Amino acid sequence: MNEPISTSRRGLLKASAKVGAAVCATPVVAGAAMAQTTSTTSSESPAMDLPHITHQRSLGSGSARMEVSALGFGVMGMNYNRGHHPERKAMIELLHQAVERGVTLFDTAQVYGPLINEELAGEGLQPFRGRVSVTTKFGHRIVDGKYIHGELDSTPANIRRVADESLKRLRVETIELFYQHRRDPAVPIEDVAGTVKDLIREGKVRRFGLCEVNAQTIRRAHAVQPVTAAQSEYHVMWRNQEREVFPVLQELGIGFVPYSPLNRGFLGGGITEYTLFDSGNDNRNTLPRFTPQAIRANLAVVEVLCAFGRTRGLTSAQVALAWMLAKAPWIVPIPGTTKLAHLDENLRATRVTLTPAEVQELEAAVARIQIVGDRYPASQQQQVQS
Repeated sequence: MNEPISTSRRGLLKASAKVGAAVCATPVVAGAAMAQTTSTTSSESPAMDLPHITHQRSLGSGSARMEVSALGFGVMGMNYNRGHHPERKAMIELLHQAVERGVTLFDTAQVYGPLINEELAGEGLQPFRGRVSVTTKFGHRIVDGKYIHGELDSTPANIRRVADESLKRLRVETIELFYQHRRDPAVPIEDVAGTVKDLIREGKVRRFGLCEVNAQTIRRAHAVQPVTAAQSEYHVMWRNQEREVFPVLQELGIGFVPYSPLNRGFLGGGITEYTLFDSGNDNRNTLPRFTPQAIRANLAVVEVLCAFGRTRGLTSAQVALAWMLAKAPWIVPIPGTTKLAHLDENLRATRVTLTPAEVQELEAAVARIQIVGDRYPASQQQQVQS
């Protein structure tokens, strides 16, 4: 039997045929031929050809509108839920690199850590105040800095307390977008929206967002306080939101921010059934879709992405992100990473424009695969409405 390998050895995984990794052999090369690309800006060095986001997208409409880079950045995995991570100084430098490459939307939450992820985002992005937007979330019960597992708290008093504390950790005067992290069945959504509306009037919060909620909840909240964006897991392996949530978002002029657009790294091609997830700081070891059996079966999806990208000079991750960007102009994915190479790889996906025919071709190929494993265990699935 092959010796188990950890997620930190992604390069070795890609090179190893022994473990049966279904990965793309296409490197991200500066001169790679792409049938549909946008030109680089004159500020980029021709020799380096560093990716740089030059266009923005709009989340929300009217007074709730928010202009952000076409691709955002999820800060969570820099020190929470993704196993071993580099030291803090390296992560702060990576945040700086993301800003220099044009990223303006950064996502964190009170419960990540808890608290330590907001602190990292606050320290790392403080030099760019006024240039970037840092979003965060409330709704979990945290006592004395410890997360009370599975317990929610969206009472008005707690929302206000979280807002005040997050402002300090993020080192900002106003939270650009404040999401309810999970719907609290004990508190009417109208009360939640009303509390955030008051915080907006007071200048502590600028916009309101919702995470993992259904169309009805979005409508009810939006009637009290305009919702700028809804956030949910979304990728080629999980598209439930398209049926009921997307039509409502389009009707009401609300943006969509997909988290885990690469299915927690899986669609990047570096995870196999032999991968071990650090049980101390990696939630993937608790997710049904990341059991060895599920991974073995679902690698067929990565093979589809690789085959599609091979003739276009794209990696599987770039195909997954380009597909998402092609779905609607009000979608802004927030992939995260701890590596500069992966940041650049992700940003290059914004140069790619897939045609409707290509989107349909890719979706048809993935639809022929039976996805194995739920995205959350039963206890966590109860907290989402999709």
